[in-house]
Amino acid sequence: MNMRRFFSLFLIKHYYVLQSTKLYPYICTMSESNKAKAQMRKGVLELCVLRILKHQEAYTSDVINALKKVDLLVVEGTLYPLLTRMKNADMLKYRWEESPSGPPRKYYQITKKGENLLAELETTWVAFVDSVNSLNTPNSTKS
Repeated sequence: MNMRRFFSLFLIKHYYVLQSTKLYPYICTMSESNKAKAQMRKGVLELCVLRILKHQEAYTSDVINALKKVDLLVVEGTLYPLLTRMKNADMLKYRWEESPSGPPRKYYQITKKGENLLAELETTWVAFVDSVNSLNTPNSTKS
C-alpha cells in the first residue's frame, strides 16, 4: 500500500481490519465509536460522581483524577456543569476552603438526597448491566 493511500485511509477515520494482505473497512467509523463511548460515559457520569463523593468530599480536580484513574476521562467543561446541576438539585453541597496556591477551592459533598439517588442508581445500574450482559447468551433474543 502506498503512503498516500494509507494516509487517506487514516484521515477518513475508519477502522480497518487486516485480512491476509488486504485492508477491509470495518462497519463503525472511529468518530462513531468515539461518539458512542462519549454517550456511554455521559450516561453514567452522575453515578460515578456520586460514587466518588460517597466516602469523602472532593475538589473538582480530585473528581477528574478519580475518573481518569479508571479510564472515564472527562474534561472540566463537562464536569463543572454537571456538578452545578447536581448541587442545584440538592444532590450535592459544597464548602469553600482557602488554598495555599491560588483562589479558594470548592469541595463537594454528597447530601442525603444524593445518597438516596445513588442507591436508586446503583440498583438501576446493576439491572441494566445484567440486561445488556444477558444478550451475550445464545438464546437471549428468542421469545
